[in-house]
This record gives sequence, C-alpha cells and structure tokens, in this order.
Amino acid sequence: MTTDEVLAIFREAGAYLEGHFILTSGLRSPVFLQKARVFMHADLTERLCAGMADEIRAHVPGPIDYIVGPAVGGIIPAYETSRHLKVPAVWVERENGVFRLRRFELPKGARVVVVEDIVTTGLSIRETVACLRDLGAEVLAAACIIDRSAGKADVEVPLLALAQYEVPAYPADRIPPELAAIEPVKPGSRSL
Repeated sequence: MTTDEVLAIFREAGAYLEGHFILTSGLRSPVFLQKARVFMHADLTERLCAGMADEIRAHVPGPIDYIVGPAVGGIIPAYETSRHLKVPAVWVERENGVFRLRRFELPKGARVVVVEDIVTTGLSIRETVACLRDLGAEVLAAACIIDRSAGKADVEVPLLALAQYEVPAYPADRIPPELAAIEPVKPGSRSL
C-alpha cells in the first residue's frame, strides 16, 4: 500500500482535516489525521491493517506472540492487525500517567510488535516499549499506519510505517503567523 493510497482512505473517511491543531505531543500543525473517522469504518480499517500485517510479515523475522497497542489510539489498529496475523492483541493504558499492562499478562520473553495509529514524535511507542521491556518482553518492532515524522521519530525499535507523510509541526511558541491566526483545537487522546 502506498502513501497516496493511505491518504486516499483518510480523505474518503473525512479524516484528513485542515486548520490549527494541538497534537498529543503538544506541537501545533495545520493538518490533523483524525483516525477515529477511519476506524468507524470497518472496511477501511481492515484495508489499512491488512497492509500493516503484510509489512510486519515482510520485515519481522520469526514468530510473533502478541501485538500490543498503546491506549487509546492504538487499540483498534492493534486488534485488527493481530486478526490478520492470527496472534492475540493486548494494550497498555495509562495509570498515574505511565503506561501499564493492566488487564493482561505476558510471559517472560514474549515476542511482541507494538502497533500504533499515527506517529509524530514516537513518545507513545517509546513508553510502550519501556513498559514491555520492564515486563521481560522482547520488542521486535513497531508498526504504524502513518509516520508523520517521515522516519525521524526515534521509537527505540525498528519502525514500519504503512505511509510516510511529513506534515509541519511547530512548538507553540514558534508557529507561523497564518497558523496563529486560526483558533486551535486539540482532538487527540493523550489525556485519556
């Protein structure tokens, strides 16, 4: 699946938004990819996650025991990707601001791949990787639908992206005047 095909799915779902957005990273951007609008369509989500499963098969050697998604945004793509890979899906969620595997157990040495929706800075994946390593899991790679950093985000493991799409993102104190003139909105889920 190409970047253009992925973005076409986002546009088809009305998930490619333009304006002034506060990203979960705190950065500001003129584009927001509202994956929830894609995820409300099972057929579109299936197409994207089948593509991610293909990427994982092609680039992760050996067996995979679990797919792990960071809550909230990673739960649906982790589940759907795991369905295509025929392995269980679990998720981490925040407890006192720190990712924990609250509802599940992983055996020591479990071979896992982290599946995320969209990567900007890679923070959610890094936090998920740290949680899983603390539990004794072997994190083989991470995969995402869209890498907004175009390969610049450090997630501490190999990152497989269905699409690379670099969108400008600015610190709040360095936004361009045309963006500053638009009232910002914060549609992300980090605080959940």
